[in-house]
Amino acid sequence: MAATLLRSTTYEASRPTTRTSTDRLSRRAVISGWILTGIVALLLALDAGIKLVRAKAAIEGSAQLGFSPDQVFVIGAIATVCLVLYLIPRTAPLGAVLWTGYFGGAIVTHFRVGNPLLTHVLSPIYVSALIWGSLYLRDPRVRALLGKR
Repeated sequence: MAATLLRSTTYEASRPTTRTSTDRLSRRAVISGWILTGIVALLLALDAGIKLVRAKAAIEGSAQLGFSPDQVFVIGAIATVCLVLYLIPRTAPLGAVLWTGYFGGAIVTHFRVGNPLLTHVLSPIYVSALIWGSLYLRDPRVRALLGKR
């Protein structure tokens, strides 16, 4: 019986398939997801990088939010770990979850100091939506979890 199952599996796998319009759409979605991921990754890498090198702008901006220069470096290191996890396909969902938590803290921090709602408080939600949207487009596991819409 096992030999029969193996033969049928081999036969099915070696059978030529024709591409349908849904295959092309799926391929386009994956390419779009990787393009969006690249754009978001560049922005997040820039943000983490200026924190890691302790750039004057990062130190001053974070000081206005109540963070010390040493804390800015740690925040940059955390962002770097989240970014690396997000860019590795196998760990991308974990990276997206970690970014969501990271940005949750950013929302609370901006809200606490009284920054404008649409530009400062909600901007982490915009970035999180891009992170999850790009992951949805490029990762079939996330699509399966959330369902095709």
